[in-house]
Amino acid sequence: MSSDQPKWTEIEHLPEWDEEFYEVYTAKKHGKWVMLKTLRPELRDKAEYREMIEKEFDVRYNLAHPNIIMINDFEDVPGLGMCIITDDVYGDSLRKLLDSGKVDADIQEKVVTRLVDAISYIQTNHIVHHPIRPETIIFTENIRNLKVIDVGFDQRDNLSHADASEDIYNFGKVLGEVLSATGDRSPRLHKVVERCTAADPRRRFRDVPDLRMAIAGNSNKRLYIVIISFLVVMTAILGWFAVVDPAL
Repeated sequence: MSSDQPKWTEIEHLPEWDEEFYEVYTAKKHGKWVMLKTLRPELRDKAEYREMIEKEFDVRYNLAHPNIIMINDFEDVPGLGMCIITDDVYGDSLRKLLDSGKVDADIQEKVVTRLVDAISYIQTNHIVHHPIRPETIIFTENIRNLKVIDVGFDQRDNLSHADASEDIYNFGKVLGEVLSATGDRSPRLHKVVERCTAADPRRRFRDVPDLRMAIAGNSNKRLYIVIISFLVVMTAILGWFAVVDPAL
């Protein structure tokens, strides 16, 4: 690579991807496309916000999941200041796809499978994050891979039940919008939305495994019933042998 070639080129602001405290850019680093996340200009000289972006980098750097945007580095970019550098996930947000009428069955399937996988991973790693919304769910260009952005700013020893319940609530809101867009009238999925978004958190799914089972529907329920029935039968047989031969 020529030493005269600039490190950063084709830096372009993506205002539709901006977050509450951050601006988002696409750029080339040594000729490779990446994404940049940096503090808004009015916040860059404030110590508390610099500490905030540094902490977010520390929290997210070791996350590795196919449906979560990957962080590569944290460095000073000319004209932008310190930036979180991520893989290039250029594409369309779910919000943009919803608004333009481009949500189809394939996108719906990825929401009910891969988005749930990403939420499960985030919760397993006890990551505190901003609410998951259509604006923070990206479908990459061409292959339409689902990627969640803005996935964490703190990490705890344990997540509270309220944090986990909020994820389920927000997933239900996203799924509800997707079902409306595709016109899917599946009673099973609409029931999932209803339980996820219940005003009383006690009526929502207990956790992600519970949510997965409801999404999967009757096939998993039948398997669960078969397993329980088998265990009941085996317990009864062992009990009968114990009566016939007390030495067992």
